[in-house]
Parts: sequence; structure tokens; C-alpha cells
Amino acid sequence: MDRMLYVAMTGAKETLRAQTVNNHNLANVSTTGFRADLAAFQSRAVDGTGFASRVYATNASVGWDDTSGALLTTGRDLDVAINGPGWIAVQAADGREAYTRAGNLQVDPTGQLMTATGQPVMGDGGPINVPPYTSIFFARDGSISIVAQGQTPDTTSTVGRIKLVNPAEADIERGDDGLFRMKDRSDAPPDAAVQINSGVLESSNVNTAAAMVNMIELARQFEMQVKAIRTAEENGQAASQLLRV
Repeated sequence: MDRMLYVAMTGAKETLRAQTVNNHNLANVSTTGFRADLAAFQSRAVDGTGFASRVYATNASVGWDDTSGALLTTGRDLDVAINGPGWIAVQAADGREAYTRAGNLQVDPTGQLMTATGQPVMGDGGPINVPPYTSIFFARDGSISIVAQGQTPDTTSTVGRIKLVNPAEADIERGDDGLFRMKDRSDAPPDAAVQINSGVLESSNVNTAAAMVNMIELARQFEMQVKAIRTAEENGQAASQLLRV
């Protein structure tokens, strides 16, 4: 009975872990540039004496879905989206360089170009500062041009260029803050092949329908494991009564 109870308990625990990952994806359906986490179950044999007839389940992250989300036209001057593979370099809270696909940018009161969540956007020489302007434009290579305040519309100046990178997926990892970083703590080199679209945002790549179906399946699996735990308890009580007789 103890083995049955253990197998059912581990199954319920790992199912809850998988449900946590799935719910995290569902919670980010509307997050710009979000990459869905992937998780998978694995079967492992129960060690010990006796016939090897039981296995227990483990659930572990196997990375993230690297497919691009849909490109949504917004018409906003500060909205950009990566066209194909690649990342926008930003400065994380720890001062290190990190990478994101979220291109809903803003300029703070000091003129610093930032993401919507407050990370400074990196350029060729560090965080990008934008002088006061009346209009702003992003070229496909990430170059930023403005019409400065007090200037005529035909007078533009380039104030910086967004650092665009494209490291191999095996070389980066996602942090707890949702940003990606190089595993070896280095900075990825700029990649001239990466291009952006202006006035466009990339949506989350979470498949809402698939995530909802997965949530229901995991809930049913959890109910089955709990039922198995109760059955093991009932069998144990019945065995104890027989032994007392």
C-alpha cells in the first residue's frame, strides 16, 4: 500500500507543478512578446525490493516555445517588433545585459528609452537617451531618428541604434524576471541581420485554446491521483482490520 500511496502522491505533486507552468502561460496570453514555457512528464522506475511493476512521474521544464507571436499593427511611433528571429537588448535590474521581444517602448522624463516594464534599451554604446523631439522614427536596422523640438519636419537626426542580437537558443536562458540572458554571463554580439518593424507589436505566442484544454486535462489527472491516494488509504485500513481479526 505504501508504494501505491507514494506513486499516487508523486503523480499529484508533479501534476500540480505542470498546472503551475500552464497557468503561468495562460496568465501571459496578453503579454507582449511572451514566450510560452514548455514542460513534459517523464516516467521513472520505483527503486527498491520486489518486482519492478511501478513507476512514478516527474515533470520538468524543457525550455520555451521559440515560435513568433502574431504581429499586431498599432500605429504607435514607439512600438517595434522583431521581424523573425532575434532579440532587443536591455539593461536588467542587476546591471547586466538581457534580452526581450517586448517592443512596447517609452521615453521617460529624463529622455531614456525604456521598455514598458522599466528596463533601459541598450544601444551600441550603452543605454539610449533621446533628446526632446516632436516626432521619432525607427528604421529596420534599429536606428532611431528624431525631429528635434524647434526644428522643421525635414530636419532629422539619428540619436542611436537599438542593439539587436540573435544568439543561439541553446546559449540563452530565461530568468525569474522574464528576461533572457546568456548562460555564460557574456553579452551577445550585435547581429546586423536582425530587423524590426515600426508601429507593430508582437503578441504572446501562447495558444489559448491549447492551454485551456491542457488545464482541464491536468485537473482530471490530479483528481485521478487523489482518488488513487484515497483507494490506497482504504486498502490499508481494510488490511489492518483483517490483521486484527
